[in-house]
Amino acid sequence: MALRTAGSVLVVFLWSVTVVLGQDGWSVTYTTQSICALKGSTVELTCSYTYPSGHKVTTTFWFTEWGTGVEPKDLGQDPEYAGRLKYHGDKKSDCTLRITDLRLSDSAGFRFRFITSGGKGSGPPVSLTVSDVVLEMDPTSVSEGERVTLRCRTNCTLDPITAFSWYKNGQPIPNSNTSSPVYILFSVSSEDTGRYSCSVEGHEDLPSAEETLNVTYGPRNTSVSVSPSGDIVEGSSVTLTCSSDANPPVDKYTWYKKKVTSPKASGQSYSITNISSEDRGEYYCEAQNGRGSMNSTALMIIVAGKQTSVLTAAVGIIVVVLVLILCLSGLMWFRKKNSTSTSNTRDTADDGQGDSSPVYDNISNMDMTPTAAQTESTYDQDDVHYASVHFSRSKNQEVPLYSTVQLHQPQKQDQDVQYAAVKFNLPSSATQPAAAQAAEVDASEIYSTVNKPRTKKT
Repeated sequence: MALRTAGSVLVVFLWSVTVVLGQDGWSVTYTTQSICALKGSTVELTCSYTYPSGHKVTTTFWFTEWGTGVEPKDLGQDPEYAGRLKYHGDKKSDCTLRITDLRLSDSAGFRFRFITSGGKGSGPPVSLTVSDVVLEMDPTSVSEGERVTLRCRTNCTLDPITAFSWYKNGQPIPNSNTSSPVYILFSVSSEDTGRYSCSVEGHEDLPSAEETLNVTYGPRNTSVSVSPSGDIVEGSSVTLTCSSDANPPVDKYTWYKKKVTSPKASGQSYSITNISSEDRGEYYCEAQNGRGSMNSTALMIIVAGKQTSVLTAAVGIIVVVLVLILCLSGLMWFRKKNSTSTSNTRDTADDGQGDSSPVYDNISNMDMTPTAAQTESTYDQDDVHYASVHFSRSKNQEVPLYSTVQLHQPQKQDQDVQYAAVKFNLPSSATQPAAAQAAEVDASEIYSTVNKPRTKKT
């Protein structure tokens, strides 16, 4: 108990009572002839004695057992009292005895005996009753809303008693000190479940033993959990577990599926193996004990498609990536080939092929009719000749295409260069694309290189 303290001492002081043993000055005086003490406490048996003058005291002791013609045994020699018995008297007049750590077995009649040089004397018995503090609970097991009566008592009367203290789970109950030995719990709830005890005021370190209050109630806080957690796919297995707070514990669990009249299973756990789409739906459990029953909230099970293995998924991803790479490579190769083919086509196209796209004509070196002087100096000619180039455009042409213009490489550097204007025939604005109209607004001259007649150097 939390309030128990080591080394505490309960001392019972007794009222003075004179016991006369006979004439001629023999006597033993006790403070009382009846003592009530608590188990675990300390008690003092206070007494004094007298004897005739001229006598010398040789032996003093306390005893509990005696018989006719048999010398009583000294309690100081009894192993049951080893370390617990202390004689505070002397061999003159004081015969006080202290007993510590009282036990229930210490309840007995105690007597003092002394022997002098001239005779023997003994006092009458002093009754010692050792009691523990007892807590009585009625009833010890109740349903919520019922009443419980607690009673604190001892086997003998302690004097004086002013109040009693009450404890739950080793801690004082607030505002529970009362002069009455009865404490009542009205309309108990599950929160009142626990271990109770009581003590006598002034002896809080010596409380009663704890007996337990059991408050029963039906299932509450009933819920369902699923394992494993996460997505539920076809072919997998799950286990549903029902939990509930109840006293006494739940003794029956029943599983149901909404919109299905008959129960699915019984027991705290319910396993569903090889799940299919037919297993999807809302599941709940019913918890029941002797005090009532309660349903859990519904748990929705959603069944997804069959689970694909990690290896299969990885292979599928790799295949998709490879296909994409091949497609991209093929597309790039096709574009490159198409570009090369188009270029070759443009190089060989001419106006007589009926191509819808205008193509510039290949122009070769134009041979002029040479004069005698010109013929004579042909090989020395390094002048460059230019001819006028004419471009024709189809009405349906959107993008002009250009062809290669071949130029004659002169043997020597030309001294003079002549240029000829290049004329473009553009379609009407009605059939001309936007890009071409823009080009018409911002037209520029294009020059083509042609051969000019060579003259002889002087």
